[in-house]
Amino acid sequence: AGTVLRYERTARYLGELLQKEYRMNDIPLKEINHEFIARFEHYIKTEKSCAQNATVKYLKNFKKIIKVALVNKWITDDPFLEIHFKQTKTNRAFLTEEELNILLKKEFTIPRLQTVRDIFVFCALTGLAFTDVQHLRYEHIIKDVNGEYWIRKAREKTDNMCDIPLLDIPRMKKGVVLPVPSNQRMNSYLKEIADICGINKPLSTHVARHTFATVALANRVSMESVAKMLGHTDIRTTKIYARVLDKTVSEEMKGMRSKFVV
Repeated sequence: AGTVLRYERTARYLGELLQKEYRMNDIPLKEINHEFIARFEHYIKTEKSCAQNATVKYLKNFKKIIKVALVNKWITDDPFLEIHFKQTKTNRAFLTEEELNILLKKEFTIPRLQTVRDIFVFCALTGLAFTDVQHLRYEHIIKDVNGEYWIRKAREKTDNMCDIPLLDIPRMKKGVVLPVPSNQRMNSYLKEIADICGINKPLSTHVARHTFATVALANRVSMESVAKMLGHTDIRTTKIYARVLDKTVSEEMKGMRSKFVV
């Protein structure tokens, strides 16, 4: 659904650009050139206030449609030839083990905050995205031959299968493992929770998934295992979440420190 919305938004932005700068509702494919693409990029950044990485996503959507036109021989020249996309490196927010423990041990007297905290911690300890937790059901939890419980579920976004060891079984509520509110309400409540816990970070459902990947890698879980649990088919996607924490550096330097003692 998210992908469909991005394509629809790309088409809408193109339509707006045509009307504003070309005074027309449509344009022949053969008239799309480097200049048109540059104008579209400028329009997205200035009129829609999109940052570089968001702009690149819309341009890539546009390029995919042009590729369809080339394959079908509706056009012969590729207007995107020699155009290279440059995304800026982003620092994804995550919680440290200490911050996660503060959140985990905090007692809330307000039920809605207690529930949202539980969902966030669940995501942070399983790596599941918000929509996957929303659709998580009892049948997705299986027991292996060793008596250990696992979450086995296809990701809602990509349909890639996730296999995640589950440390504790949450209680059932109407067939859904956790009573998950809407994403908007969830993120709103997480801001309250961050203030109450003294965590000076913008908590969101995405932060929980980033936390899982970062903490797992810091605790020597292999990149391949983290990728499998996150449902990634390409390990390069998992590397985006990788963080070299001070704790990891300190642990890895212990051997060297012991060899060079004054």
